[in-house]
Amino acid sequence: MTQRAKIDTDGPEPGSPVIDAGAELDPVHPVAPPVRHRPGGLTAAEVAERVARGEVNDVPVRSSRSAADIVRANVFTRFNAIIGVLWVIMLVVAPIQDSLFGFVILANTGIGIIQELRAKKTLDGLAVIGEAKPTVRRDGVAARLSTSEIVLGDCVELGPGDKVVVDGVVAEADNLEIDESLLTGEADPVVKKPGDEVMSGSFVVAGGGAFTATKVGREAYAAQLAEEASRFTLVHSELRSGISTILKYVTWMMVPTAIGLVISQLVVKDTDLKESVARTVGGIVPMVPEGLVLLTSVAFAIGVIRLGRKQCLVQELPAIEGLARVDVVCLDKTGTLTEGGMDVTGLRALDGYDETYVREVLGAFGASDPRPNASLQAIIDAYPDSGWTCVRTLPFSSARKYSGAAFQEPEGTSSWLLGAPDVLLPDGDPVLDEIEDLNAQGLRVLLLARVTGALDDPEVASTARAAALVVLEQRLRPDAADTLAYFADQNVAAKVISGDNAVSVGAVAAKLGMDGADRAVDARRLPAERAEMATALDEGAVFGRVTPRQKRDMVGALQAHGHTVAMTGDGVNDVLALKDADIGVSMGSGSEATKAVAQIVLLNNSFATLPSVVAEGRRVIGNITRVATLFLTKTVYSVLLAILVVCSQVEYPFLPRHLTLLSTLTIGVPAFFLALAPNKERARPHFVRRVMRYAIPAGLIAAATTFATYLLARTHYSGEGALAAETSAATLTLFLVSLWVLAIIARPYTWWRVGLVATMGLGFLVVLVVPWLQDFFALKLVGTTMPWAAVAIAALGAAVLELAWRWVSRKVPAAG
Repeated sequence: MTQRAKIDTDGPEPGSPVIDAGAELDPVHPVAPPVRHRPGGLTAAEVAERVARGEVNDVPVRSSRSAADIVRANVFTRFNAIIGVLWVIMLVVAPIQDSLFGFVILANTGIGIIQELRAKKTLDGLAVIGEAKPTVRRDGVAARLSTSEIVLGDCVELGPGDKVVVDGVVAEADNLEIDESLLTGEADPVVKKPGDEVMSGSFVVAGGGAFTATKVGREAYAAQLAEEASRFTLVHSELRSGISTILKYVTWMMVPTAIGLVISQLVVKDTDLKESVARTVGGIVPMVPEGLVLLTSVAFAIGVIRLGRKQCLVQELPAIEGLARVDVVCLDKTGTLTEGGMDVTGLRALDGYDETYVREVLGAFGASDPRPNASLQAIIDAYPDSGWTCVRTLPFSSARKYSGAAFQEPEGTSSWLLGAPDVLLPDGDPVLDEIEDLNAQGLRVLLLARVTGALDDPEVASTARAAALVVLEQRLRPDAADTLAYFADQNVAAKVISGDNAVSVGAVAAKLGMDGADRAVDARRLPAERAEMATALDEGAVFGRVTPRQKRDMVGALQAHGHTVAMTGDGVNDVLALKDADIGVSMGSGSEATKAVAQIVLLNNSFATLPSVVAEGRRVIGNITRVATLFLTKTVYSVLLAILVVCSQVEYPFLPRHLTLLSTLTIGVPAFFLALAPNKERARPHFVRRVMRYAIPAGLIAAATTFATYLLARTHYSGEGALAAETSAATLTLFLVSLWVLAIIARPYTWWRVGLVATMGLGFLVVLVVPWLQDFFALKLVGTTMPWAAVAIAALGAAVLELAWRWVSRKVPAAG
C-alpha cells in the first residue's frame, strides 16, 4: 500500500504546532491558535469541550432567504405602501366595492409569501442532501460529517476533488496538490507538505492527506465569501433588473400624473368630495403594476419547486433564468455522457513483457491508490493485489494525464506510469496506430509503461518504455442520446470537451447520434489566440485531450463570441470552467469542489434532468415577458387617461371598482395561468425593450379609444345618472380593447388559451346582465345607441392593435 507521511503517535511531528488548541484568541489581533495534531483525531470529550466553547464551524449555509426576509420583501414594498394608503382612504370615504383592490393586494401578497416559503423549504431540503460532508477522524475512526459539525483541532482527511472547508495546517501529505485559484487567481496547483497552511475555498487536484483545523466558523479565510455566494440572489437576475428599471420609470410617470389628477378632481371640479376622492383613487391605483413583481417571484418559486421534485438543486435562482438563455452547452464526457464506472475488456502485453507479470503490476498499481478514479477502479476490479510494497506514488493529474507508482518487487524496485498513450509515447510510435483503431470503437485505452527516472521528475515520461495496453469500455448513459437530441432540437449547440483521446470521445459521441462526432478535434492543436479558438469551437463539436486550463479558455472564447455558455462536469478538472461559465452544472456524485462552484447540482446524477431545467427557465422567462406586457399596458393607458382627464378638465370616468374588475378579468387571472404555462422559446435579451415595444402602443390605443367613447357618451347622455352611464360605456370599450390585448398575448392559441380568453369575456358579460352585480360594480348600459357605439370603437381599436402589433414586430426589433 501507499506509504503515508510518517506520524509519531507519542509526540508532535517535527515542525508541527504543539500549543494547546484551547489557547485564547487575541480579540484585537486574532491569530489562529496553534493546534496539536492527533493522528486519530479528537476524542468525544475534546469535541464536547470545543462545542461548549463555541469553537465550531458555525457559518450558516443559506440556499435561500430566511422566512422573515421573504415576508418583509413581499409586504414592505414601495407599491404596497402606495396601495395601502389609498386603500385606507377608500375604506373611509367609499363603499366596500371601491376598496376591493386592497383585498386583492392582500391575497396576492399572501400567495407570494406562501409560494416563496414553499420554494425555501424545497431549496433548504435539497441543500442538506447536496451539502459537502468532509471525512473527519475522531476517536481513531474516520466518518463523514456535516461541515457545520467540524470543531477546532479536528483532523480532516483530503482526497482528489475534496474541497477544503476550513482553514488548517497540513498534517499528512501524500503527493498532495491543492488548487487555490478560486482564492488567489493562481491557476497552477500548489504542492503541500506537512506544516503548510491550507485555506478554505481551495480544493485538492491530486494526491491525498489530512489537515488539522486551525480556524473555523467566520474566522476561516473564505467563510464570508462562501456565505455570501450561497445567499438568495434572485434580485441580481437580468429579468429582475429589467423589472426594477420599468418600475423606476413608472414611478417617475406616476407621481406628476397623480398630482395633476388630484388637483383636477379635488380642486378644479365642483363635485361631491367623496365621489371626487373615489375617482381620483380610481385613476391612481391602476397606474401601479403591483402584480408584476409578485408574479415574477411566484413564477421563480414554482420553478424551484418543480425542479426540486426532479432532484435538481438550484443554488442560485437566476440560474433558472440563465440556463434559459444558453445557446451553447459544454459537456464533459466522463460522468455526463458516460456513467462513472468502466470495465476492463482487454489487456495486451507489449515489448516482450509477460502478461502474468503485467497483471501483477496492475494489481499492485490498483492497491497503491487509496482513492482510485473510475479507470483505476476498473483495474482494481479486474486484477487482484499482488502484495508488492509500494514505496512511492505519483497521483493522477488532469494536467499530466498519467499517474505513477514505484514498487518493491521480489526482483528489486521498479517504477511505472499509467496514463494516456499519446502523452507517454512519442509521435509515430507504431503502437499508436493500434490504439487509434480501438479509440475509433469508443474504447478507452491506457498505457502501462516502465520508467527509469524519479516519478516526480517533470521529464519522467520521456523515459517511458511501453509494457501493456489496458482496454476499458465506458458505460453510456441510457438517457444521453435523447438529451443531446433535445438540445439539437432547441437550437442549443452541444460541445463535448474531454480530457480523453479525441478519437475515443468522437466515437462515444457518434454512438449517441451527435452531429459533428466524426470531426473530433485534438485540443492540443487548437490555436491559443482567443478569437481563432472561438472560430474553431464554433466549427467543431467534439474536443479531446483538453487540459483543465484549456477548458476554462474554451469557455471564455465562446463567451467572447457572444455565446451564453453552460458547462457540465463532475470532476476536479472541470472546476475552473464551471466557475467561469455563465451557468455551471454539477452532478450530485461529483467532487465537492465542482458542487461548490456550480449554480445547479443534479442530485440524481441524471444528465436527462437538464432539459427540464432548460424548459423551466424558458417557461419562466418567456411567460413573464408575456404577462409583463399585460401589466405595463394597463400602466400606460392609466397614465394616459389621467393626462387626458387633466387636460380636458372632466371627471375621471372610473371608480376603483371598475378598474378592479377589468384588471382581474384582463390581467390578474389570465396572467396567473399564462405565467405557469409551458413555453419552449429560448429566452432573448433586452427584456425592457421587448416588453415596452408592445405595451406602449397597446396602452396608447386603449387610452385613445376609451377616452373617445367617454367624450362621445358625454355628448349623448344628460341629466341625473349621466356620469354613471358614461362610465359604463367607457368601461365596455376599455374591457373589449384590453381583452383583445390579452387575446394577442395568449397566442399561439391552444384549446385552453382560447377557453381562458372566452371565460374572461363571459365573466364580464355576467356582470353586465346580473342585476345585483350591475349594482355592485355600478355598471349598467343605458339605451342601445351608445353601447353599440362603444363596441364599434373597441372593434376599431382592436383592428388598429393588430396593425400596430405587426408593424412593431417588423420595424422595432427587440435586439439592438
